[in-house]
Amino acid sequence: MSEAAEYDPYALPSDAIQEPPVSLWAALRKIGPGIILAGSIVGSGELLLTTSLGANHGFAFLWLILFSCVIKVFVQTELGRYAISSGKPTLGAINELPGPRLGAHWIVWCWLFMMLTTIFQLGAMTGTVGQSLNLAFPDVAVSVAHSLDYSWPTLADAIRSRPETPWAVLTCLTAIGLLWSGSYRRIELITTVLVVGLTCITLTATCALPATKYPIPWSEVAEGMTFMLPAAGIAAAFGAFGITGVGASELFYYPYWCLEKGYARYAGRCEPGEAWARRARGWIRVMHLDAWVSMIVFTISTLAFYFMGATVLHPQKLDPKGTEMIKTLSRMFEDAFGPWTVIVFLIGAGAVLFKTLYISSAGNSRLLADFCSLAGFVRYERPEQRAKMIHRFSLLIPVIALILFFTFKDPRQMVIVGGFAQGLMLPLISGVTVFFRYRRTDRRITPGLLLDILLWVAFVLITCVAMYAAQDQIGKWTAPPAVVK
Repeated sequence: MSEAAEYDPYALPSDAIQEPPVSLWAALRKIGPGIILAGSIVGSGELLLTTSLGANHGFAFLWLILFSCVIKVFVQTELGRYAISSGKPTLGAINELPGPRLGAHWIVWCWLFMMLTTIFQLGAMTGTVGQSLNLAFPDVAVSVAHSLDYSWPTLADAIRSRPETPWAVLTCLTAIGLLWSGSYRRIELITTVLVVGLTCITLTATCALPATKYPIPWSEVAEGMTFMLPAAGIAAAFGAFGITGVGASELFYYPYWCLEKGYARYAGRCEPGEAWARRARGWIRVMHLDAWVSMIVFTISTLAFYFMGATVLHPQKLDPKGTEMIKTLSRMFEDAFGPWTVIVFLIGAGAVLFKTLYISSAGNSRLLADFCSLAGFVRYERPEQRAKMIHRFSLLIPVIALILFFTFKDPRQMVIVGGFAQGLMLPLISGVTVFFRYRRTDRRITPGLLLDILLWVAFVLITCVAMYAAQDQIGKWTAPPAVVK
């Protein structure tokens, strides 16, 4: 944990000021927050929900997946702009907004509710990592259960009924071990390696589909770009919209990662004169590069998973769900490329989901530490006190996720719960971003007309999709039960 407490990432000392890079190569060497975000994004939503959406509905929602990946980046970059100009993390900035509060601002409490539901997603990841590794190495659970037959027969029977249990526990312990230091640099390094490797594997598999008995049906792909919205899949589609691309959780995370990377420290405290404005504009350009590079990465990965589900699983009417979800998903590789690729998929799927569990736990711990301070539960007088709170939450979140997986048995439904809550939160955080843009951002560094227009387009469309899907879901909840004749 020592590295996490080396300095206060939210302080803006004058000796930390750096001139922004002037070449593209130098700027690329300064990216990082977006890669962490991509690591968080390409996880349960893409592997579980997006692939299931393709399996159930073919290419009908292709346009929505693309829209989800691109449109929210304009909100992300405006939040990053405000963080660099003010040096304030997301919850701290929101807490300064006018409006009702109970200790903390009411929107901060809304974030807490959303965050608690997203832990269901982390529980789904913990369990599906366990399912993946158990399918890859089935003898491990059998051996563990056999060794417990005499000393703890009840646990042995539980492992036999749910053989992914030892692997899920190991997943939780591994996440705790990697999160022990709480270091931004470690998170960035591990994420970069995993994101690049897994993206290359998934993209290679998708590009190889034309050589198999499941070639990509390009006529259906074209239909998927015609903005159709099948009524039967609205709830799942809205969950996918909330969780694919930059979800509400990632929008809250991003300013924290920008601050920990040092963008605001390098720009320095906002001061009159051209020197600060020039530095801030330079580091904002780096932040934009960071965001769009990550968008390309997670869009490629998301489309690859969607294409695999729609091309291989949908024609066979295979529906990934329940305890058979990972086994069904493995058919994408087995049926297309042969049985030998199943082990590759299972290990890769475990790595994809573990990566998101790891990064989401790190991100949520930072926001939870801020929430406790804003709500008045604790008071940080020194940076190391906040670092200790982050450390505690980062170790606790994987444990809660593990418990949730043992309590609820359907990973896809757990993902939909978190995705739906994120979808409901998207209009709120988008509206907050618009407020920051026009009421709080220094006029010397405001965006151009085109970016302003795209920010408004993002806000309006995100709000319309959220209202439509929420109304549809509420109608389903309140509808009288069907009469069985």
